[in-house]
Amino acid sequence: MSRTSAASSTATATTQPRVGVVGLGYVGLPLSLAMHAAGYEVVGVDVDDTKVAELSGGRSTISDVADDAVAGAVDEGLSFTTDYSALADVDAVSICVPTPLGKSETPDLSFVIDAVERLAGVVPEGCTIILESTVYPGATSEIIGDILTDNGLVLGEDIYVAFSPERIDPGNKDYEPTSIPKVLGGITEACGDHAAALYQPVFDEVVRVDAATEAELVKLLENTFRAVNIGLINELAQVAHELDVNIWNVIDAAATKPFGFMPFYPGPGLGGHCIPIDPFFLSWKAGQQGIDMPFIEHADSVNRGMPGHVVDRVVKQLNTRGTALSNADILVLGVAYKPDVSDTRESAAIDIIDQLTDWESTVTYHDPHVPTLDVRETTYESVPLTPQRLAAADCVLLVTDHSVFDLDEIVAESSLVFDTRNATSEYEADNVVRL
Repeated sequence: MSRTSAASSTATATTQPRVGVVGLGYVGLPLSLAMHAAGYEVVGVDVDDTKVAELSGGRSTISDVADDAVAGAVDEGLSFTTDYSALADVDAVSICVPTPLGKSETPDLSFVIDAVERLAGVVPEGCTIILESTVYPGATSEIIGDILTDNGLVLGEDIYVAFSPERIDPGNKDYEPTSIPKVLGGITEACGDHAAALYQPVFDEVVRVDAATEAELVKLLENTFRAVNIGLINELAQVAHELDVNIWNVIDAAATKPFGFMPFYPGPGLGGHCIPIDPFFLSWKAGQQGIDMPFIEHADSVNRGMPGHVVDRVVKQLNTRGTALSNADILVLGVAYKPDVSDTRESAAIDIIDQLTDWESTVTYHDPHVPTLDVRETTYESVPLTPQRLAAADCVLLVTDHSVFDLDEIVAESSLVFDTRNATSEYEADNVVRL
């Protein structure tokens, strides 16, 4: 493994590269802007006509990127299109398309395959292709490499292919995308050289590993590490509750140890694309080799069971107040999967609302970032957060703690606040219960 700063870029071209970014979501759009800021001529490609029209008009399509940032870049020459032929003269392409799980937790790489097949027909020889979408170890070589070689191209000579895992953390204002070290590995050494030369002027630090497969496994290690440790602390939180022990105090005390411990915190379940999904790319590939990964399976079982644990806790809290869940008015605060984003993918709030309605509760929600939410066959609309609405609820269930929430008002106006995120830890009030 080697580390290279932007100052030691090996790029020697006298003109700035023309590059393409395929897939303009929460990974591709920030990458497009970063490459544009580095002085590259950038064209973004997406199959979504509506998204391309919005971006071309200078309007952002993700919450982490401001309209002004898009509009300014468009004025300076950043372009967006649905037409892959716009990539016919590019020096490099980064692929940032979705990679969901299919049935039976099988990796669905159809978006990657479609993008590469389209690229194979248009990109010139000498182009560098970097896959950023999460895949199983070996996929870059097996999918991109095989498609390109089937088109008569020699990897590392006619065309250069590498993998560089995205490390975007939506809603996190502490790290700019370009300040996060960029891991990459090429299918061949020459592939890695070309990919590093492309990314070194864009990112503060490039971390070079020996192969694309190593870089693929880096991404899966990062998120499997988090999923397993969150599963552990969620399991301990349930045990601590039965023992009448404050799990948050336990974690804070353990975190005073200056070595050998890293704090993880319990919550209502996992959300987003990475942590609930990525470990299964690893366990699926391991299964292909005849290897079981029980840690992943158990952690997933614990984490997916947390919405049910939350509902059980709500039932018991309401019972102590003489209210049956079937007659209860429940207000859910925050349905995005994490604070200050609009993304509800895999959000625990969806499962919680689903289970509450199975109990025939009256459920409403408020989320300033999510105006509507589909749960099963019902579309909910975010209700205004007023003192009257807080007072009317039998339970205010804080699932996602957006920074705009006024916790003083929430606690003061509510008869019962059940906090699954420890946001109200400073409140020692009879009407506040923590996970």
